[in-house]
Amino acid sequence: MIKFGTDGWRGIIAEDFTFDNVRVCAQAVADYLLERGIASRGLLVGYDTRFASEDFAAAVAEVVAANGIKVYLNPSPAPTPVISYAIVVKKAAGAVIITASHNPAAWNGFKYKPEYAGSASPEVTAELERNIHRILNGAETKRISLHDGFKQGVIKYYDPTPVYLRHIGDLVDVERIRQAGLKIAVDSMHGAGMGYFKALLSGGSTEVVEINSHRDPLFSGLQPEPIAQNLTRLSDLTVVAGAAIGLATDGDADRIGIIDERGRFVTQLQVFALLALYLLEVRGERGAIVKSITTTDMIYKLGELYSVPVYETSVGFKYLGPKMMSENALIGGEESGGFGFRGHIPERDGVLAALYLLDFMIRTGKPLSELIDYLYSKVGVHHYDRNDFHFPAERKADIVRRLNESKPDEIDNAAVVGIDTTDGYRFRLSDGSWLLVRLSGTEPLLRIYAESDSMEHVKRLLQEGKNLAGI
Repeated sequence: MIKFGTDGWRGIIAEDFTFDNVRVCAQAVADYLLERGIASRGLLVGYDTRFASEDFAAAVAEVVAANGIKVYLNPSPAPTPVISYAIVVKKAAGAVIITASHNPAAWNGFKYKPEYAGSASPEVTAELERNIHRILNGAETKRISLHDGFKQGVIKYYDPTPVYLRHIGDLVDVERIRQAGLKIAVDSMHGAGMGYFKALLSGGSTEVVEINSHRDPLFSGLQPEPIAQNLTRLSDLTVVAGAAIGLATDGDADRIGIIDERGRFVTQLQVFALLALYLLEVRGERGAIVKSITTTDMIYKLGELYSVPVYETSVGFKYLGPKMMSENALIGGEESGGFGFRGHIPERDGVLAALYLLDFMIRTGKPLSELIDYLYSKVGVHHYDRNDFHFPAERKADIVRRLNESKPDEIDNAAVVGIDTTDGYRFRLSDGSWLLVRLSGTEPLLRIYAESDSMEHVKRLLQEGKNLAGI
């Protein structure tokens, strides 16, 4: 079954993520562009560093080109936000990106980015799934060879990186960072972001030290997700090298993970609040903030302090992106470490988020640990953690049943003052804490989130979440 989740369709390579199924998805996108009358604008096709990603991308190009749609094919792996920005530059009808983002090595994925250069909305993915259903039931999948596509001029190589790097220089003073004399530790996690920070920041007194910067489809045995448990090597490097900060990008570089100068992981919720504070206070910008249900209440407090509205959505930039566009939002963010910014694209960009944090440090003269203290002086201390639990597919119904039946009056000696089932099961408590239990939209995974004023309380809330789900 091919179904688009939080961001695209993902599957296990050779089991359900096969060339035949990828071609079906490509035909579905081609049909969608032809139906909407925008096929003449052409389609970008890019890919990450996973196993055979370039071959799956070539398969997409062959199908799309056979439908008479011009294809701009990446000549090498590139980050998702780099490819997405190229949609704007080329005024293209969108992009297909072969990537499974942060999923384990056995997975790959198919993302479609529409002409607005963000994640496909639920309405768009519903149309794609209808097309897929029709094709799987006998409709034609067209195909020409890659060689013939190039020969006919309907496929051509296009490198989206140079124009992206120039655009980033318009959004943040890269030269100031380049000449700041910082030492920056980088973990590209063997993903598509490898080399980008060096390309942007080399040539001055700032030094970039990069690890995991070569292609390895097994990701050194780790999942390419920039969370604390996967960044111990970066943490050690940051301390040993005397770096001011550690930066980690995920498999397709649309998410960022941060290590402070002491080697401590900075949570994605802290990063979101820091980025919002930077834009509001240091740059003096104003505009709405859009947050997913899984991220921090610090955003509400910043909204009150700086008199800007805050909007909350379900998880995924397929919800955040459209809201950012409709509200001309200053920033949008989610708990997974994905942040989008006004003036760029309504999509996550791990590279730009990191550059904004570097600029925050340089313009205030404060190390990252002191910036967190400064943030807490404004919004109060907030602690957070998330636990992930893989489960057999046959257990899903039982987990959902238990959660549907869970209506506790109190959790960890605090009264439950609200239950929200917009996306998962969120319990708001009388002491200002919250607990959320939800199923992942991209893999068979249960995620439990909690935010409170102490880590001890967070740990107890996470255990309560496990009890509610029967884990």
